[in-house]
Amino acid sequence: MCSPSNGFMKDLYILSVDVGTTSIRGHVYDKEANIKGSSSEKISLLYPNPGWVELDPEELWLQFVAVVKAAVQAAGLQMKQITALGISTQRATFTTWSRKTGKPFHNFISWQDRRASELVTSWNNSFTMKALHGSSKVLHFITRRKRFLAASVITFSTQHVTFRLAWALQNLKQVQEAVEEGNCCFGTVDTWLLYRLTKGAVHATDYSNASATGIFDSYQMCWSGMLCSLISLPLSVFPTVENTSHKFGSTDTSIFGVSIPIMSLVADQQAAMFGECCFDRGDVKITMGTGTFININTGNKPHASVSGLYPVVGWKIGQEVVYLAEGNAADTGTAIKWAQELDLFSDAAETEAMANSVPDADGVCFVPSFSGLQAPLNDPHACASFMGLKPSTTKSHLVRAILESIAFRNKQLYEIMSEETHIPVTNIRADGGVCNNNFVMQLTANLFNRKINRPRHFDMSSLGAAFIAGLGIGFWSSKEELTCLGCTEKVFYPQNLRENYKPVIDRWEKALMRSMHWYSKP
Repeated sequence: MCSPSNGFMKDLYILSVDVGTTSIRGHVYDKEANIKGSSSEKISLLYPNPGWVELDPEELWLQFVAVVKAAVQAAGLQMKQITALGISTQRATFTTWSRKTGKPFHNFISWQDRRASELVTSWNNSFTMKALHGSSKVLHFITRRKRFLAASVITFSTQHVTFRLAWALQNLKQVQEAVEEGNCCFGTVDTWLLYRLTKGAVHATDYSNASATGIFDSYQMCWSGMLCSLISLPLSVFPTVENTSHKFGSTDTSIFGVSIPIMSLVADQQAAMFGECCFDRGDVKITMGTGTFININTGNKPHASVSGLYPVVGWKIGQEVVYLAEGNAADTGTAIKWAQELDLFSDAAETEAMANSVPDADGVCFVPSFSGLQAPLNDPHACASFMGLKPSTTKSHLVRAILESIAFRNKQLYEIMSEETHIPVTNIRADGGVCNNNFVMQLTANLFNRKINRPRHFDMSSLGAAFIAGLGIGFWSSKEELTCLGCTEKVFYPQNLRENYKPVIDRWEKALMRSMHWYSKP
């Protein structure tokens, strides 16, 4: 049953801001989860060296403030009508700053940054890792705990904070000196924004963001002392970890003219999961944006993976902890944007019609691997490639091959997730910019042989942060009420064409194999 709305909240609203990889988006929501006003700004990514990806912390802060003010203005409201602020952010992008002055020591180092790749490779091939794998196998044999089996095959990745932070500690003198003086704060995007919003009063994060750094122990629910000791990361720099729904503090009145309670910090993929109302074990969410992220709700236990799925905390609200297993493909929207820059089309909206204008891709295969291949292949040295080009190949064939590759990677992630977790899938929901493409959505439904729901809201990370903030102050009363607010824009039903695609997928998998280990050192 849906609970009735609280009358005393009638003229009040929730403000939610999502700081993604390429843009900052702010939305003002009413009690029915309708968007009353919005604003957005494009994030400027910096590329100071090959493989380096950075963001300017001060510029990001100014953009955040501007988006908040513009969203409230677009809604025709006053700041005093905003009853709570929720913040969703990209994960594992971090900076460090002075406790004394609040000034950053360096730019944000993005989750896409590969400057620590040599460090990662060195550690993955080290005697220490071999010893860890060996001892974990022994412990698994003795205890039969899957956690130790997962540890026996674990490898480090540049996508996690661990070695990018180690790189900063080894190469940036200011950071080294600040650590020695006890004057260094570490923070992902959420922590930095919270610190600025509270004028330096609060240095904190939430469990969802912490669990995505690679430095947090999702089993013990704390920063990993063992890992920090192993890699020489000082525990003193890390923020306090709080519940996802928590009064983190209030915005300083000098910023927006009033003090607004900050009621949620949540990582973007977990926020999208909450926004999709994937509250039950077995619920699946697919976000297709810059990359693809497939998450399954694993209930109150983290999933220990041997195939590269990553266990993260979905959210912690009160005493309830919900875990997710996550698989990702790094290059989804990236591949479409790259094709646009090559003038294969002028607008991404054209790609659906182009793909449908030809019966197939004419034998062309595309490997979407600008950032390597993630689960289940886990090859950071794979290259992106087109294979099977002929004189008859047209732009439409190339575009269809790109869109097919997105659906094929979805299939790989979904199948490994189903095989590993052994959790019956209940519902599948999709969001993110690429889910607007009906060709990709229908092909994904066909390959999964499952129906997929696409919501009317596409910015689910922002909605999820708003939902969590709203629950925290009684703006919404329960998860059941949130579920009633959800609205499906379209349902994609499988059309039993999966077998028709088997030869195409076999050929594509052959192309994957040929693209792997391309950048390996001889």
